[in-house]
Amino acid sequence: MDPRWQGIAAALLSALLFGASTPLAKALLGDVGPWMLAGLLYLASGLGLAALHAARRLGSGRSSEAPLSRRDLPWLAAVIAAGGVAGPVLLMVGLSTTPASTASLLLNLEGLFTLGIAWVVFRENVDRRIALGAAAILAGALLLSWSGGPEGVGRGAVAIAGACLAWGIDNNLTRKLSRADPLQIAMLKGAVAGVVNVALALSVGAALPSTGPLLGAAAIGFLGYGVSLTLFVLALRHLGSARTGAYFSLAPFAGAAVAILAFGEPMTVRFAAAAVLMGVGLYLHLTERHEHRHRHDPMRHEHRHVHDEHHRHEHEGWEGPEPHSHPHAHAPVVHAHPHYPDIHHRHGHRAGPSAA
Repeated sequence: MDPRWQGIAAALLSALLFGASTPLAKALLGDVGPWMLAGLLYLASGLGLAALHAARRLGSGRSSEAPLSRRDLPWLAAVIAAGGVAGPVLLMVGLSTTPASTASLLLNLEGLFTLGIAWVVFRENVDRRIALGAAAILAGALLLSWSGGPEGVGRGAVAIAGACLAWGIDNNLTRKLSRADPLQIAMLKGAVAGVVNVALALSVGAALPSTGPLLGAAAIGFLGYGVSLTLFVLALRHLGSARTGAYFSLAPFAGAAVAILAFGEPMTVRFAAAAVLMGVGLYLHLTERHEHRHRHDPMRHEHRHVHDEHHRHEHEGWEGPEPHSHPHAHAPVVHAHPHYPDIHHRHGHRAGPSAA
């Protein structure tokens, strides 16, 4: 499969799994406190992915993915601190004093922060088509979460906005790691975030739930957080932060669809209108074609790859099956072809709209 379509498929499935986890996790809130539930969801994702990681090493020996390196550790620490610790803690603080209607609207800020940071700070290319598509998807998400307008905006709302900013930073910093094994990244983030949040929940008097809710949280956390985050990191590798963040903003639609199908919630005009907006945004993204003459500077790195037009290197004593991972060098080259902000195409663009 073309790398771009691999990234799109991964981003959409990530959004579907995370979106579906929201109404399912909400059903557990009567038996588990919100802070404890957040910690258990992350912890289950970390432990579940650790089991997969161990099984993969025992079963196949050498992985086709590049492991995290020592130089990745500062980025990984920042990702865990922003997205795994600061984000959930700020969200719990905000939810404790903010009406649900306001919280639902504010949570859409994550997509805006992700797109804005990718564009302004990391100079990721965002042309008119991508910007309009992202705006349509975010408008659909906003419409789904609308319940009469915000109320009670105060310090709690600022905390929720801070959580969304932390997750926007997390999404963009994770892009720096996306050449490495997505499962390993998601496993470490889930394990650390889970331990920290469960410990914090216990410190304020929360209790572990009974076996039934605990197993439910484990299943939801593994799929909706662990597998979803692994796919999200894979999408970042192929699409960059702005496009992956836009696709991930479809998660509220997936959550609303699950609530309708599984819990009998009514189909509404608002849901249909949001579906149209998100469909338009998705179409604009899927039909993007970005092509211009660009330069690849010399580079040496390691990641999972096949021998395509960007990987025409020799091997030193080892010719492993494709795809495979090993340190390799890229010679400088100037050429033109359709491309996206993957790990090989993070070059600058002139000011103004780019070719699409």
